[in-house]
Amino acid sequence: ARSLTRDSIPRLQDHAPGQRQVLFAACELGVFDLLAEAPEPLGAAAVAARLGTSSHGTELLLDTCVSLKLLQVETKTGKALYQNTELSSTYLVRASPKCQGNMLRYLARTTYLCWGHLTQAVRDGRNQYLEAFGVPSDQLFSAIYRSEDERLQFMRGLQDVWSVSGRPVLGAFDLSPFPLICDVGGCSGALAKECTSLYPACRVAVFDTPEVVQTAEKHFSFPEAARISFCAGDFFKDPLPEADLYILARVLHDWTDERCSRLLARIHGACKPGGGVLVIESLLAADGRGPLTAQLYSLNMLVQTEGRERTPAQYRALLAAAGFRHVQCRRTGGLYDAILAMR
Repeated sequence: ARSLTRDSIPRLQDHAPGQRQVLFAACELGVFDLLAEAPEPLGAAAVAARLGTSSHGTELLLDTCVSLKLLQVETKTGKALYQNTELSSTYLVRASPKCQGNMLRYLARTTYLCWGHLTQAVRDGRNQYLEAFGVPSDQLFSAIYRSEDERLQFMRGLQDVWSVSGRPVLGAFDLSPFPLICDVGGCSGALAKECTSLYPACRVAVFDTPEVVQTAEKHFSFPEAARISFCAGDFFKDPLPEADLYILARVLHDWTDERCSRLLARIHGACKPGGGVLVIESLLAADGRGPLTAQLYSLNMLVQTEGRERTPAQYRALLAAAGFRHVQCRRTGGLYDAILAMR
């Protein structure tokens, strides 16, 4: 199966609104799962009957999915028969270990509702939770995790993301010299799982808010339980777990430069001599004008958070100001890139 690159699922996510809704509707209705389970390609009438949808609407949806390269069609005796493409089989079928369905559902129900207020976000320079959901966002993650269901959906979405993107970023540098790792803001522990799989000698402590830790322990399984532990706290205020390496994955892009500097200074203070920090983010080009996916992610940070995506030079400056040295940036060719800095 093809790897998840800036040209696959991101291409689908970043289409015009109508095309995105086709993807979301097909996922929610279970089109890709149905076709994956069928022993042979199905016609529109058969798909409609099994999904309980209208024949007319189903045919329109299926044909549009064909144009989006999500389905393929062949005609036999004048009848159109549909089946999944490699792309949808890999990333849109629930049974696939690389399925991105949970993240797509989060995008459909939350992210793109905020994007509907992009014009106002550009005017105001702030996120749009109040406008989209009526939720104040002065405490950012109280808005992002505005209900237990929303928190769980977001955490399941990150499971999907790291099932595909975890290994490339964790393998960008050799992390075997760091036996004790702390994943700061590590959410469900999905990246920790990938880390313990890639580096069998390491142990990972996942540090996140008490509500996130409680949800992770309730809803997610950890076969590597002896090597993955959870610690609850506020990474801006509370003591950080001891570690040889701290990971900040999709964390710094949530925050302003001032708050990033504060967090990096705290990590530098907790870091052992010879230790370091691994920053995982989608890097902008040196001039900030590309790649397109990173630019769109940066606009997403505008409508959903307090932060933005950054260039390698901007991250180098933040890390140097916090006291880190020997900063190395590596692009992975995937959705996220890696920056390693040493104390």
